Amino acid sequence: MKTLLNSALFISLTILALSCKSNKSIELFNGQDLDNWNIIVSTEDVEPSELFYVEDGLLNTIGVPFGYIRTKESYSNYKLHLEWRWIGEPSNSGVLINVQGEDLIFPHCVECQLKNSNAGDIVLMGKGAGITIRDSFYTVTSEENRYLVIPKFEESSEYPAGQWNSYDITSLDGEIEVMVNGVLQNSGIDMTPSEGNIALQSEGSPIQFRNINLQPL
Repeated sequence: MKTLLNSALFISLTILALSCKSNKSIELFNGQDLDNWNIIVSTEDVEPSELFYVEDGLLNTIGVPFGYIRTKESYSNYKLHLEWRWIGEPSNSGVLINVQGEDLIFPHCVECQLKNSNAGDIVLMGKGAGITIRDSFYTVTSEENRYLVIPKFEESSEYPAGQWNSYDITSLDGEIEVMVNGVLQNSGIDMTPSEGNIALQSEGSPIQFRNINLQPL
């Protein structure tokens, strides 16, 4: 009996330990360096370290030229939290999730839009990307027309330039939920791709990011 109780206790503790481990938040940006990211730039005229850099604990991009910063690790089934603000005239950027394949300037992925007043839109990029939203199925069928925008549910819930905004993006077994400053702006099922890298875009003007964390689910 004592042996059985000890075995049961060991199993319970093991399950608890695994649960705690799987629920541990992953800090994608440590506020100090970009060692766990790769930077992709659309031109050789600008050094990657000039396009994306760390200053005062914040991740900055100058916005020009186009490019993005992509995690070295790939992820599936997670809740991603990040915060962003425009430090000048707002323009365009995006949070790319489930990035796959080669480092194209606009890679195969699902984008959660950061274009000013359009945060919460979902953009499918690359042939085969697809999603079902409100009983309608959307998919990219060719590389010649490799972008498809699905508008957000509500009016813009973004704050004015200079103020911090929050994105909470859940990707779980092909389902997605997109929250902008606590407002549900999009959700869908049957999403592809459903796993891959996380990336942040340089696409127009200076923008800052902070508190970039991923919670495994």
